[in-house]
Amino acid sequence: MQEQYNFTEIEQKWQDHWDQTKMFKKTEDPDKEKYYLLEMFPYPSGKLHMGHVRNYSIGDVIARHLTMKGKNVLHPMGWDSFGLPAENAAIKHGTAPAIWTRENIAEMREQLKTLGISYDWDREVATCQPDYYRWMQWIFIKFFEKGLAYKKKNPVNWCPSCQTVLANEQVVDGECERCHSAVGKKDLDQWYLKITDYADRLLTDLETLDGWPTKVKTMQKNWIGKSTGAEVDFAIKDFDKDLRIFTTRADTLFGVTYMVLAPEHPYVKDLVSGTDYEKSTADFMDRLQYMTDIERTSTTLEKEGIFIGRYAINPMNGKEVPIYIANYVLMDYGTGAIMAVPAHDQRDFEFAIKYNLPIIPVIDPKNPEIDLYNLKEAFEAEGDLINSEQFNGKNNVVAIDEFIAFLEEKKIGTKTTNFRLRDWLISRQRYWGTPIPMIYCEHCGWVAEKFENLPVLLPTDVEFTGKGESPLATSKTFQNTTCPTCGGPAKRELDTMDTFLDSSWYFLRYTDAKNENAPWDKEKSDYWMPVDQYIGGVEHAILHLLYARFFNKFLFDLGLCPSSEPFKNLLTQGMVLKDGTKMSKSKGNVVSPEEIINQYGADTARLFILFASPPEKELEWSDAGVEGSYRFLNRVYRLVSELADETKDAADTYKVDSADDKELAFVLNSTIKKVTEDLGTRFNFNTAISSIMILVNELYKYKEIEQRNKALLKYSINCLILLLSPFTPHICEEMWAGLGHKESAYAESWPSVDEKALVKDEVEVVIQINGKVKDKITVANGLSKEEFLELAMKNDAVSALTEGKTILKVIPVPGKLINIVIK
Repeated sequence: MQEQYNFTEIEQKWQDHWDQTKMFKKTEDPDKEKYYLLEMFPYPSGKLHMGHVRNYSIGDVIARHLTMKGKNVLHPMGWDSFGLPAENAAIKHGTAPAIWTRENIAEMREQLKTLGISYDWDREVATCQPDYYRWMQWIFIKFFEKGLAYKKKNPVNWCPSCQTVLANEQVVDGECERCHSAVGKKDLDQWYLKITDYADRLLTDLETLDGWPTKVKTMQKNWIGKSTGAEVDFAIKDFDKDLRIFTTRADTLFGVTYMVLAPEHPYVKDLVSGTDYEKSTADFMDRLQYMTDIERTSTTLEKEGIFIGRYAINPMNGKEVPIYIANYVLMDYGTGAIMAVPAHDQRDFEFAIKYNLPIIPVIDPKNPEIDLYNLKEAFEAEGDLINSEQFNGKNNVVAIDEFIAFLEEKKIGTKTTNFRLRDWLISRQRYWGTPIPMIYCEHCGWVAEKFENLPVLLPTDVEFTGKGESPLATSKTFQNTTCPTCGGPAKRELDTMDTFLDSSWYFLRYTDAKNENAPWDKEKSDYWMPVDQYIGGVEHAILHLLYARFFNKFLFDLGLCPSSEPFKNLLTQGMVLKDGTKMSKSKGNVVSPEEIINQYGADTARLFILFASPPEKELEWSDAGVEGSYRFLNRVYRLVSELADETKDAADTYKVDSADDKELAFVLNSTIKKVTEDLGTRFNFNTAISSIMILVNELYKYKEIEQRNKALLKYSINCLILLLSPFTPHICEEMWAGLGHKESAYAESWPSVDEKALVKDEVEVVIQINGKVKDKITVANGLSKEEFLELAMKNDAVSALTEGKTILKVIPVPGKLINIVIK
């Protein structure tokens, strides 16, 4: 071993060794228990940030520990490499997206290797590579063949100046981020996947995910948004179509005082056509073009609307109620129309107050603090029905089923289950994404490309002007083709896929990443799937995780994967903060992983980020904490270096002789037990590292005694290195080799606990008087309750504390405490 801890040389040395020996390459082994560990793959932006370092270090500790425990651990990495930033770079700098992405991947791959992460790089995938998106297109065609992919019109963000479609993130305060023109809406035919066909299963199967955080399951449950209620038809005065709404509160139908349509509702233009309300309605709709759906549904949004001059007929009592359009109702939610009951819904109440609309209470909660006919706010309390004709006097909750039965009997409504979840819009008017493998023929309609013609490659003869509906339209070689069905002239789809599709099945491709004949071999996916532990940020709790579950269920239904759910356990790590806020270039509080690694080494960066906070909690960056981690590693290195010669010829097995031996053996085995438990299920890396630090202190203490047990010392140092190796692999490999071991520490078995060493001859017990700690005494371990009580009561400390007092009760807990109740 070198005398000094030279992390630069050591880390490079072992990274080269791992690469050359393919240390982390894994294959299927039916004789070993498999464990599939996966961190969410990154977008190749070009630089790792501290959030990446935390995510991948957490995963690497688990992978290394379980490998040493004898499991066959699959730990792959790849790149979610399609997306808008590459296209923006092409527009801004003239760099082809493929080149920009490839350079970023190369840089980030090297950064990951400098961290010493134990990835099987032979399984690397990049979603922008044709060998990956060929199978993405194949999966899309399977959706199409099963009737789960379809096309319909949908409004998109449109910049009239740039003459292009904008993603939501490119719209800032209603303006184009590039030219600052006001952004409008434009209807385009776009592709959808029918995720709603899987809504019930996506919801129900959340109950099977015992290894997922409750918070994440609740977020998905709310996003899917299952609700049971009734669809009710309201006739429209002097109009030949009924207005259908969905409500979970059929008991409040008599309290409806107005109706609200989404401005995009297909009835609106017909209802105002040729009336005095046509212009004001058009102006209102134009104004809403500059608002996103998120802004329109915000709880802080001021509710605005206009009367469109029409009335609906309440089917329960025949009363006319005015019809409004408003900014807070969206066409994509429910039926695009709502019945408003301002007495019992706060949003409706605020709207009614603003526009001086009637408020009719239909529930009496028998609460003297609520003035039913002078309400200050809406209330949802349970009570007896009022103003509800034949239903008066009945409990409103109990009566819901009676209302629905009445609606069905009169054929004006039906009991219905509704979902908040909408079908997934997957079309993007972008270049840098997977081409949608569909062809339009005037004779045959939309037809899927033939399998043998996949992948439909992205053309290279495109112009990145930032204008137009799709850059693919600028290619002279891409659009015109022949129909796969009839052979006639046809045109290719010019949209590309939402990048969320690419990340919805990559975990399956890792099981057989280089397969050229299928997306993966089923025997291999059957061996590895499902993912045993998935790790990533909580910001992906809804969209990515929901879409991945949807894809996996679809592929399971096709018989292509062994389980309905893709991820058995989920860990969502907290953010890395500095000065109390998320690291951000704009805030000037970014800490570069590269700088930390250059100054202190990758092992120090890993140790600090794993020690500073439990993985699921936010982590506050601390320069002092980094320096402390560096000092600790130097301390460990010096300890091992100093003892290497002394212990090299010692026996491999040890016998405990002295009290000092017993204490070291106790601390050693306590540490093995603690670290094993903390890494096994709880992932309490910070407390595991803390216990290792205690062991190091004990070894330094033991090193100072004259009669050292060299065999015990050798065994303890070996165990220390193995326990620390998942956290700081480079320095541990160096120390392990320095002790004369030929095999890698990664290939060694995890240390086992000697339970006998955990039994002490003497224990320290607490003396409590009336429940308060007064003293501590040392007694023999293993005493019976009676022996412990007798010994404790004879103790001088206990005698002094109870002198002159009346002992009412004595509560002994052998080996722990004695509580004496006195007066």
